[in-house]
Amino acid sequence: MSNQYVDMGLSAPVNVTWEVTYECNLSCIHCLSDSGKKRPGELTTGQCRRVIDQMSANHVFQFSIGGGEPFVRRDFLDLMDYAHEKGILTCISTNGTLIDDDVATRLDHKLVYIQVSLEAASAAANDAIRGPGSFARAVKALECLKKRGVEVSINTVLTKYSFPELDALQGLADSLGAKFRVSRFRPSGRGKLAWSQLNVSKEQLLSFSDWLSDHRGVSTGDSFFSVSHEDRRGLGLNMCGACKLTCCVSPQGYVYPCAFLQEPEFKAGILPDDSLSSIWSESPVFESFRRLEIKSCETCMRFDFCHGGCPAIAYHTQKRLGVPDPGCLANCVQVKTPSLGAA
Repeated sequence: MSNQYVDMGLSAPVNVTWEVTYECNLSCIHCLSDSGKKRPGELTTGQCRRVIDQMSANHVFQFSIGGGEPFVRRDFLDLMDYAHEKGILTCISTNGTLIDDDVATRLDHKLVYIQVSLEAASAAANDAIRGPGSFARAVKALECLKKRGVEVSINTVLTKYSFPELDALQGLADSLGAKFRVSRFRPSGRGKLAWSQLNVSKEQLLSFSDWLSDHRGVSTGDSFFSVSHEDRRGLGLNMCGACKLTCCVSPQGYVYPCAFLQEPEFKAGILPDDSLSSIWSESPVFESFRRLEIKSCETCMRFDFCHGGCPAIAYHTQKRLGVPDPGCLANCVQVKTPSLGAA
């Protein structure tokens, strides 16, 4: 990223990922935050409202809400109502198991977008990753949300097990009137332990890159900017947005560059005690991310596509920043591409 971009940077994040609790009623083997039980120090309702007040005062456009499972918080829907009163768009990532008709009715709001997580288009394959009964309850949630007109998508983490399910998942999304979104697997939280078991091979990553080109309606956010072909270039970011467009707030209020770098050395402040504005503009952690350069990538023909890729994956796999994303397409181009569906 050029110094000019740093000097002309945003005065506040456009989007904030907010992990509202560590508590979860499932125990997915690739969970980014190692969720399960509620932990000491999670923000109270009053503290959460103060966080929302700060976000509103700083003109944050959107919350990307996650966890844990957000809906296990008894005050969660009230907090979302409060955010909506402030005009903040909310994109809620959920396992769907706690959404029924009553909850869907509360979410019938133009400022709400829901992502329901599934790893496969069948109970047997999905529940092996997310737990028994999770598939049926997630599909029920999708049906309830669609009936209420809530904008919804199926969100899948790309792994060795979800890779052969992509076409079937796309078909399931179509049948439920939902969009389809694929997220990148990163070795954070419990994902660290499952990385070698679940991470896709280079062959699969290449095949997925081609699949994305044939499915332009599939959303990825900025998850796969490092493997996208030129024909998808205009659909999203072409670089990491951490500390430039977005940041992450943990269930205890700690502020980090992104949800996948919730490590002690990347802690930039704590909300609501600290000022979001000060953290964003003055944190040495955030400043270092804005000036992060991947020198070894600058001569690559794909540099304009990804600017070095995802720092979180580079950090977790190589224990340092400033090195290339090991999943960049440039690292895979010599590998023969298999047909999609070959595990």
